[in-house]
Amino acid sequence: MLQIGGIVILFACVFGGYLMTGGSLEVVIEAAPHELLTIFGAALAAMLIAGSMYNIKKIAGSLGKVIKGPNWKPRDYTDLLCLLFLLAKTMKSKGLIALEAHIERPAESSIFKRYPKVMKDHFALDFICDTLRMMTMSLEDPHQVETAMEKQLEKHHHEALVGANALQSMADGLPALGIVAAVLGVIKTMGAISEPPEVLGGMIGSALVGTFLGVFLAYGIVGPLGSRLKAVVDEEALFYHVIRDILVAHLHGNAAQVSVEIGRGSVPSESQPSFQELENALNSIPPDGG
Repeated sequence: MLQIGGIVILFACVFGGYLMTGGSLEVVIEAAPHELLTIFGAALAAMLIAGSMYNIKKIAGSLGKVIKGPNWKPRDYTDLLCLLFLLAKTMKSKGLIALEAHIERPAESSIFKRYPKVMKDHFALDFICDTLRMMTMSLEDPHQVETAMEKQLEKHHHEALVGANALQSMADGLPALGIVAAVLGVIKTMGAISEPPEVLGGMIGSALVGTFLGVFLAYGIVGPLGSRLKAVVDEEALFYHVIRDILVAHLHGNAAQVSVEIGRGSVPSESQPSFQELENALNSIPPDGG
């Protein structure tokens, strides 16, 4: 909702200031439809030329994050810490073999079923299970495991940023496309050079609307939306960093609660449970959770 409010303020200030100086919206409103068709049509065409069907799907799927915000809320981080605590505790008390049933069939696992939102995130679930599978295959060097996990995180983050990068590329191109639309308007005006000055003035004003819209949309809407989407994706990535930190801490020989406390330090400040809140959450897990 904050983004919608920002767009409303943007239009109010820009066009309100224009009207206060005695400007008329008639020329802008009249020229806007065909100028927007030229500018946005060219921008979308450029996106199709530069992208692939996979990227287009990723872009369409990520736009909702701009308004919705990060997928992970404070309660989700607490749930993740509790889930990883149970897994680390099981590894400490029963060994890696005891985890095989949980990681091979997480949908039937008494541990994973407690935290359905984490299970619904395919990357988070695969990230946890695949890493634990590597451990059961005797890959227990913390540095090797951390390197392997870091590569997965980099790949996932790169793919998640496709939408934000596309919006930023569009924002970079919109001012130039606005000039293209304006030049076409000037060409049209030059073809009517014999018209009276008041007619030519209206045609030139209409052409300049293209330049205005290109710059206005780039720096007022599309660019900020791209920055917002990147910030959301970056914040969501921290959820997976918590997984990495806890599992690596476990491989360093730490107790389950110590490993989880290390992971708690990677939780974003606005979502981070306090030490006491986490301890209460861990103590409230039913005894049969492991």
